[in-house]
Amino acid sequence: MAGEPQADCLFCKIASGKVPATVVRETDTTVAFQDINPQAPTHVLVVPKAHYPDAASLAAAEPQIAADVLCAAEEVAAMTGIKETGFRIVFNTGAGAGQTVFHAHAHVLGGRSLNWPPG
Repeated sequence: MAGEPQADCLFCKIASGKVPATVVRETDTTVAFQDINPQAPTHVLVVPKAHYPDAASLAAAEPQIAADVLCAAEEVAAMTGIKETGFRIVFNTGAGAGQTVFHAHAHVLGGRSLNWPPG
């Protein structure tokens, strides 16, 4: 069922505490943790506790939780000190865009110059 935790999903397991992660912030609807393969000095993932395969499906089904992810991303940026210097929020949607875990999540990146275009 959409939104329900999936037994084989790594991010569902992290959100439920079954798999350890370096959690930096948690709310009723989201959990934010350090990326294990950081692409910037600050690289935190913000995931909804509800399971949706990507950001587009999350936004369509649960717009308030999608907004919660964005609010949590801003709070992570403030907590880590990158809000003042600039940061990027990235949602990869689909394998062709680099998504490797098919549970909606935002990458919060900062602490270095971020070039445009990305990728």
